[in-house]
Amino acid sequence: MDIDVKDFRIDEGDSVDLARMPTRVDPVYGSKKEYRKLLKQHVRQLAKLQYRLYAEDRYALLLIFQAMDAAGKDGAIKHVMSGIDPQGVQVFSFKHPSPIELDHDFLWRTTQCLPERGRIGIFNRSYYEEVLIVRVHPEILAGERLPPEALEDHSIWEKRLRSIVDQERHLFVNGTRVIKFFLHISPEEQTRRFLARIDQPEKNWKFSMPDITERDSWDAYMKAYEHCLAATSTDEAPWYILPADDKKNARLMVSQIVVDALKELHPQVPELTEERKNELQAIRAKLTGS
Repeated sequence: MDIDVKDFRIDEGDSVDLARMPTRVDPVYGSKKEYRKLLKQHVRQLAKLQYRLYAEDRYALLLIFQAMDAAGKDGAIKHVMSGIDPQGVQVFSFKHPSPIELDHDFLWRTTQCLPERGRIGIFNRSYYEEVLIVRVHPEILAGERLPPEALEDHSIWEKRLRSIVDQERHLFVNGTRVIKFFLHISPEEQTRRFLARIDQPEKNWKFSMPDITERDSWDAYMKAYEHCLAATSTDEAPWYILPADDKKNARLMVSQIVVDALKELHPQVPELTEERKNELQAIRAKLTGS
């Protein structure tokens, strides 16, 4: 069963109003059993496509996940990629920049982690933090050791967004496809998940006071996300705004989008040349003594 996800894709030039976009839609599965069946089918497809991508060694796929806290990024990555060969997947989670990273431009630390050809790279948060959390909390910008003219430039956010678009177009031309997911959660659902983290001891480690203080900036984050998503969703590197109040539904949508992206690349195991066939026959003869 293919899931129709086109309504959640932001086309280049579209405006974004997150208040008008759903955080919950009718589920694409009828029961937990059907959810598990659909996810298993997607994971099986992903495993086959990833194997061909790795063997062909021509394209790379970069998946970027952004969201407010507790929206389900970790769970989506874990469940969707559960059946993929670890050799073919690279996952990076970006926290506060280190002193060394602060001595470089804002794209430097993530550029080092881009996937090689033949691999799927996953960014759990990304360079987009530099136009989201840094924009909501400009005091962070002051600590990035930028030259005074950059700090005083009122168009710094537009320039950073343009740098991101240019980077993603550069990646596209060189064989890396970029797919970006914004998991759209409601404040009410976030509250329920925060309370669950408090009530379940095994989840206590995932929760801290800064998570609560960030909620005070919810409206500012929504405004920053709207500007960012509209400015950086392109034909080459589209954003998908996925309703995330239902984790299972969001995971199935993510897995469908990744399957579709890999199918579009049509990866194939390379055909053997005559020279290679002869070499294999020579190896066979050596192994069998014939």
